[in-house]
Amino acid sequence: MKAELLKRLFRAIASSDTEAIDKLTSLVIEEERDKGHTLLADQLENITRKSRKEKSSSSGEQTLSPPENLQALSELPTSKRLNIPLVSAVPREKLRHHMILPQNIEKRFRRIEREYAARDRLAHYGLRYRQKILLYGSPGCGKTLGAERLAWNTGLPLIKVRFDAMVSSFLGETASNLRLVFEEASKKPCLLFLDECDSIAKSREDFQEVGEIKRVVNTFLQILDEYEPSSGLLVAATNLNKTLDIALWRRFDDLIEVPKPGENELEFILKETLSALEVGAVNWSNIIKLMDGFSAAQVVRVAQDAAKRAILEREELVIQEHLEEAIAEIKVN
Repeated sequence: MKAELLKRLFRAIASSDTEAIDKLTSLVIEEERDKGHTLLADQLENITRKSRKEKSSSSGEQTLSPPENLQALSELPTSKRLNIPLVSAVPREKLRHHMILPQNIEKRFRRIEREYAARDRLAHYGLRYRQKILLYGSPGCGKTLGAERLAWNTGLPLIKVRFDAMVSSFLGETASNLRLVFEEASKKPCLLFLDECDSIAKSREDFQEVGEIKRVVNTFLQILDEYEPSSGLLVAATNLNKTLDIALWRRFDDLIEVPKPGENELEFILKETLSALEVGAVNWSNIIKLMDGFSAAQVVRVAQDAAKRAILEREELVIQEHLEEAIAEIKVN
């Protein structure tokens, strides 16, 4: 924060000049946002908003809350024929953002977040931050969680494409829906998330696919080439990386394989999920071996199922038997 602005703010506080305080805090928030400190700016904005609301309620005034950052898109795009939303907006309070990753993968996620925060400085030197990210890996390894984590740490509203509404049996409608979504997303900063993007990006060399699918893939590739997010991010995710069109990979700035957790990650996720309960004598080494090859989602489920058993038995103490039973059930399924 500039020294002069800081002095003006302290003078306003000392003299209890609420109008000047409001103006100066707004300037501080704008300055932090311009520097790329989006998360800090959002936190400061929430603090001032809460303070104003408390003052208004204590004085008996009625105020209307400003729209949340969730509505970064002025109007969510809808299917022209069916008039149903093509995307869904995920509220910030519902974003999951704690990820346990191998160190090399964690560094790559942090690099994306750091580049986004420094996007203006990079642009000053003619450099562009990583804007288009492809996450791939086996089911349950944390690709959706990765998108939510990026949205949380960049402060961007997460807009998730609804492929159930996007893909149509009518000729040309899928491509039209796709263009509409990208046009709307490019207007204001957001994280546009394409989960299971293989539904519109299958290899054009697959002879089992009809001509319409190939036209959709061509449209998708063209849109990716042209797409310039307005200070936002595009994150796509897929389980079926081997079926993706080979030309798709070149359209992304970063390709990250989200792996299944290793032994250290397995143990950390398990203990973290069980942290609200007391844990008895557990041979962690044996439990980790039994979970070899499990995805992060499966590990969380093991911990949650074991915790439920402990609570239902009114002991509220998780023991080895609870964990082994939960693991065995997942292996059968």
